[in-house]
Amino acid sequence: MPRVARELSALDVKRLEHPGRGRNVLFPVGGVAGLHLQVTPNGGRTWLLRVKVGAKRREIGLGGFPDVTLAMARERAREAKDQIRRGIDPVEERKGAKAALTAAQRRGLSFADAVDRYLAAKLEAFRNPKHRQQWRNTLESYALPDLGPMLVQDIGTQDVLRVLQPLWQGKTETASRLRGRIEAVLSWATVAGHRTGDNPARWAGNLKELLPAPSKVAKVDNHPAVQIDDAPRWFAALRKREGMGSRALEFAALTATRSQEVRGAGWDEIDLEAGLWIVPASRMKMEREHRVPLTRDAVALLKALPRFADNPLVFPAPRGGELSDMTLSATMKRLHQADVGAGRPGFVDRVSKRQAVPHGLRSTFRDWVAERTHYPGDMAEVALAHRVASVVEASYRRGDMVEKRRAMMAAWADYLTGKGMVEENVVRIG
Repeated sequence: MPRVARELSALDVKRLEHPGRGRNVLFPVGGVAGLHLQVTPNGGRTWLLRVKVGAKRREIGLGGFPDVTLAMARERAREAKDQIRRGIDPVEERKGAKAALTAAQRRGLSFADAVDRYLAAKLEAFRNPKHRQQWRNTLESYALPDLGPMLVQDIGTQDVLRVLQPLWQGKTETASRLRGRIEAVLSWATVAGHRTGDNPARWAGNLKELLPAPSKVAKVDNHPAVQIDDAPRWFAALRKREGMGSRALEFAALTATRSQEVRGAGWDEIDLEAGLWIVPASRMKMEREHRVPLTRDAVALLKALPRFADNPLVFPAPRGGELSDMTLSATMKRLHQADVGAGRPGFVDRVSKRQAVPHGLRSTFRDWVAERTHYPGDMAEVALAHRVASVVEASYRRGDMVEKRRAMMAAWADYLTGKGMVEENVVRIG
């Protein structure tokens, strides 16, 4: 019958020391047959369970002392023996678990790293560094605090929902863009082999069932626009006003562009000889380059402007830097007040009866195209830098629609200046 080791106490175990010569020494501690404390010549201590597994003799490590106490070592030894009785080799199982963990860690990729790799893979699509920065800023501000440390394979619909819900009501457009960007990163991670299954950021058949449609949440507040019939009178009054704000507003009207695009325009974006203004993607709301054909009136306006050696802006503020949006708004307000002061109705929106604002000039242009011309609606949408059908967009990219739009913008300029007020004078080109 095998000899049973005396059951040592925790204090007894603490007092065990290496004799000072030879190799590692094993001290049986009792309590569980085969449990030993191994002590090395330099004082290191680990727990070993010496046991037979099938036809093999095993020495199973149970951890180091004192991190693993005597009581813990005995409990681990009992668990290992229980596995052996159930036909499980603890050593082989541990090797398998370690291999699986290593493989999982190799496959594992955090969402933060996935963002970096996705942007690197999409470098050609995001040629403009500011566009890439906009992508990164959105994800860093709203997604990475929650999703950044998570492995992409572990991210579920509820995780994405946790990021989107706080923004969905108050910042609907930002939240919608964020959702699309999370979806794109996770889609890349799936194709790259870092995750499997459905994309938890997908809208259709997924988040659509959990969040209200953006169009139902976002408040639609149309900008008050100058009425079509009032546009020539408004433009004539504008041309009589002095100041850089008036010229910027005049240029915005002639090009049907946004205030921020005009205020940030640089001379390096404009080719006066070709009559073309190329707004880079970094300054566009839709984050893609926008080409604007310049009419004779627009070119004449630009040529009459002063240029400053130390300021690259076309419409600089008096003290340098960009004009504020309020400068253009104030000009619109003064035009309205002067018109009312002269006994006329002023410049108000036809539906809301509110005073017209700079951004509403784009609506005036769009209404003019629809109601007073035969130009295609898609062409007007391209002029406004809105998203359009892929076929039209392809034509736009090739440049032929730029020249077609040049004729449309010339007709618009003629209308504003009083040269093209008769509908029959406006004909479809191409």
